[in-house]
Order: sequence, then structure tokens, then C-alpha cells
Amino acid sequence: MKFLALVGIVALIWLVGLFAFAERVRGFTPTPEPERADAIVALTGPSAERVNAAIRLLEQDKGERVLISGVNPEVRRQELRELTPGSSRLFNCCVDLGFEAETTTGNAAEIAAWTRSKGYDSLIVVTSDYHMPRSLMEIRSAAPGVELTPYAVETPSLDNSRWWRAAVTARRMTLEYMKYLAVMGRVALDRITGEGAEAEPAGDEPAGAPAS
Repeated sequence: MKFLALVGIVALIWLVGLFAFAERVRGFTPTPEPERADAIVALTGPSAERVNAAIRLLEQDKGERVLISGVNPEVRRQELRELTPGSSRLFNCCVDLGFEAETTTGNAAEIAAWTRSKGYDSLIVVTSDYHMPRSLMEIRSAAPGVELTPYAVETPSLDNSRWWRAAVTARRMTLEYMKYLAVMGRVALDRITGEGAEAEPAGDEPAGAPAS
């Protein structure tokens, strides 16, 4: 009986955490106008809107450069430029492409290395709303001390307070929550052991195609 009670308590804590996580995700949108930062970073994913949002911020002078992290190595710069609306001049002069990252952990390492090489102290982070909590945690772990401003791309299907009623949205939110918990545990362990965030957890969100 004590074991069953313990299982019930753990399950209840997990469930409360899931709904708190979902509220945090929904709280990222609508996205407020960000203050200007040193630069802008976009993490690639399942759609091109993340990259497009980052380019729009560059056009609005919200940062001096953009890093698109996790670009498919098979995508050429010109191909990406043709898929991205906006100023060709700005894209050619002020957009850097990162081809090394294959997961969110890899994105964070790539962003941290780029930030250090440029001497930046503040970033606007562009990714999907559901992906934002984990992305911020990963980047803070890889680049401690860098000020991060979230700029979330809305996922329309998650903009519903009853997201759990649809299998697709419930599955997406639950999987992202589990990944978030895994990263939280790994980061906590890294702090205890003094190790860096180098390992990439299995099942992480892969870099999108072409660079989205």
C-alpha cells in the first residue's frame, strides 16, 4: 500500500508539472516586442518560420547578426536565402549558418561557441513556443552569463487551454515535457559533478530540413 501511495504521489507531481509546463509554453505567445540585443539566434526545426522570424528581427535592427543553428549540411546558402523573405543585403552580410548541430544540445553548444567568438553578451533566442523552455535551459548551461531574451514562434494547435483533449497536441506537449525533465536532470547532475553539457540526450529534436 505504501508503494502504491508513493507511485500515486509521484504521478500526481508529474501531472501537475506537465500542466505547469504547458502554461509556461502558452505564456511565451503572443511574443512581446524584444529589446535590442547583441545578436539573434534561431534554432532550426520542423518549419521555416523560426528562421523567417529571426530575419525579420534582424531587419528591425534587434541585433547586429543572426546565427541559424542546425542547418542541414546539404543545404546551400543561396538555397536557404531563396526560401527566406527579406533583405538580400542583410542576409549576405549579417547571417551566419551553423551546420554542426543535430539536436537541441548541439544547438546550444554551437550557439555558445559562436557567441564567445563574437564577444556577445546578450542574445534573442528564436524557436517554437513548445521548444523554448528546453532551448533556454540548454543555452544557459552551455553559455552561462549570456543574457537571453525568448522570441517564440507560435504553434497554433497548442494555443488552446484544452490541448490535452487532442491526441496530437497532448502527445507533443507530453514528449517535450519529458525531454525538458531529462535536460533538467542532466544539467543538475552536471552542476553536482562539475562537468560541462556535452552529452546529447537520445530522442532530442533533430535539426530540420532544409533549415527550419
